[in-house]
Amino acid sequence: MKEFLKRKNIEISLKRYGIDALGAMAQGLFCSLLIGTILNTFAQQLHIDFLNQTVATIGTRVFTIASLPQAMSGAAMAIAIGYALKCPPLVLFSMTTVGFAADTLGGAGGPLAVLFIAIIAAEFGKAVSKETKVDILVTPLVTIAIGVLLSWWIAPALGKAAMYIGDVIKWATELQPFLMGILVSVIVGVALTLPISSAAICAALLLTGLAGGAAVAGCCAQMVGFAVISFRENKVGGLVSQGLGTSMLQMGNIIKNPRVWIAPTLASAITGPIATCVFRMEMNGAPISSGMGTCGLVGPLGVYTGWLNDIAAGAKEAITGMDWLGLVLICFVLPAVLSLIIHSFVQKAGWVKDGDLKI
Repeated sequence: MKEFLKRKNIEISLKRYGIDALGAMAQGLFCSLLIGTILNTFAQQLHIDFLNQTVATIGTRVFTIASLPQAMSGAAMAIAIGYALKCPPLVLFSMTTVGFAADTLGGAGGPLAVLFIAIIAAEFGKAVSKETKVDILVTPLVTIAIGVLLSWWIAPALGKAAMYIGDVIKWATELQPFLMGILVSVIVGVALTLPISSAAICAALLLTGLAGGAAVAGCCAQMVGFAVISFRENKVGGLVSQGLGTSMLQMGNIIKNPRVWIAPTLASAITGPIATCVFRMEMNGAPISSGMGTCGLVGPLGVYTGWLNDIAAGAKEAITGMDWLGLVLICFVLPAVLSLIIHSFVQKAGWVKDGDLKI
């Protein structure tokens, strides 16, 4: 069995499923749901009419250029997962149907259903790939059949479970905004810097609202924090690559000296409760935005999109000056200032030396 799994490149491990597959799923979400959300926001705010033109109608559902990427999110996630699992072509292409089925039947909690079902379907597809003389029939059939059957069987339950967990986190944040503001901000921020996907976690748990705002705060604190405290070593290139790219670039340095992580993490523990208690900052855009931070400015854009959604739903009258002040302070100013102050004390204590943050 070990030889068979090795020959089929089936690796049952936390890294393969919890890091590689989860991270790829976030990329699939980014290239579909998130891009569609961004296009839709641009269409509404800049009055770009052609983005809102109807290009297709299926049943009662109307699709525009901006909404088409969102409709393909299930397929995009599954294909991305299949790619991360190193699926052969026939399995990879079959993941389109698997992802669509899991996402559709999983409902609002579709991303979590896609993650589990796509992994299982992909591994079974890999197991039968090129084992018969009619591979072009057997491999897609097995992959799609397992994916669709599992979607019909467990996707609704997985979707409900994801929604339930997300609702508990959001409820707890509303009930205890200070404590949960710290916990959510720190945990999601740390996940952003680790080689796992905070964006996929937030998407799978539908982390929005006040908890989503805390998650945005934590992610921004990590990215902006590392960008500014390492400016001396990494200059403008490092500032941009970490501040608008990813703080994951610091993982090598964190492994060598974990104390370099103190400043951004403590900053997130401060900005989180400020976001929840002082500014009541909510992230009601696409859930994936809660775990993106300042990567491509997706986190702040998600907060802004949420404001528009709330106004359209009648839950918010208008965007206020306090809203903008909170967004700028939580996402940019406070992470930079707090990280620099905290890091100066860390350096004075001799815990971090020059060159420890060089990427």
